[in-house]
Amino acid sequence: MGARRAAGLAALLAAGPPTLQAQLYVPNQDDATVSVIDPDTRRLLRTVGLRRYGVGDNAKPHHVQVEPDGSAWYVTLIGAGKVLKLDPNDEVVGSVDMEVPGLIALHPSKDLMFVGRSMSAVNPPPRIAVIRRSDMTLLDEVDLLFPRPHGIAVHPAGAVLYVASLGTNQIATVGVDQGEVRLLNVPGMAKGFVHAAVSPDGSMLAVTAELTDSLFVFDLANPLVPKLARGLPMPDGPFESAFTPDGRAIFVTALNANRVAVVDTRNWSVRVLPEHAGFGQPHGIALSHDGSRVFVGNRHQLGGVHDHAGGRPAGTGTVVAICVQSLNVDTVLSVGHYAAGLGMTPARPGTAAAPKPCA
Repeated sequence: MGARRAAGLAALLAAGPPTLQAQLYVPNQDDATVSVIDPDTRRLLRTVGLRRYGVGDNAKPHHVQVEPDGSAWYVTLIGAGKVLKLDPNDEVVGSVDMEVPGLIALHPSKDLMFVGRSMSAVNPPPRIAVIRRSDMTLLDEVDLLFPRPHGIAVHPAGAVLYVASLGTNQIATVGVDQGEVRLLNVPGMAKGFVHAAVSPDGSMLAVTAELTDSLFVFDLANPLVPKLARGLPMPDGPFESAFTPDGRAIFVTALNANRVAVVDTRNWSVRVLPEHAGFGQPHGIALSHDGSRVFVGNRHQLGGVHDHAGGRPAGTGTVVAICVQSLNVDTVLSVGHYAAGLGMTPARPGTAAAPKPCA
């Protein structure tokens, strides 16, 4: 019996800490709340009120990211000028003060988090924050040499960070260890880069461009030097994008068109999903941990891409679940007002196979 127990303990230690239940976090920017959804059952688990942490009605929770093991989650508060860290019981365990924080990217292996700036600010600092996640210490602010840093993504190998500018046709590559910055100039008319995503295998960088209604795809054969491979037409106001775990598709929200598009990366065809009542200024996007569904957060507000003031709801926010295999809408959930940047417990290692059918 003793030998069996020892073997069992050794197996548990080898497997590492247990992963908590996968959860989808939806920041409701107009309500100062975060809705928490079970992505497997597509049910609302709870709504986290942020006012109890003293941030006020105008906190504007904007984007969430989640630790791979579910042990903590992070939310940027545009109005309060803070990045909060909360535990699985939704208690604040750390925070960093930061002017107009926007999108978050977690490093895949280091104890680091990178935070850009909100597009709502007229003249935000041209810097990104580097934060140590374990104790929420602001380690550095990297000057990117261009205005309005917004879209942000880390290469899966962990050596390079990509930051896209809303104000210029430039993308910065930042060395994670030394902080060196290189700028890539993208030719042509003003693009208005909004969001950046890297394919799971690290071979491609996808960047949405709201002003040209395009998705730009860059080859990352050399991760430090992205090379523009193609531009693809998108519906009006492409906003956020997400690769499926197998890298065969890119889903893109189109905020002004009230539509969602999907790109087949094998032949670069673009398909626009049918209209649906659940779509209303689709903003945030996240893939389920098993790759079977894509979740889209919808603002349902009056106003355009840059209208972060809110307060003019056409309805409550929604989260729409789409089956990746069939591209059919599976579920529509009502959440708070102005559903913004979604955060999901990341995909487990080894889930890069073709998506499963929806149960």
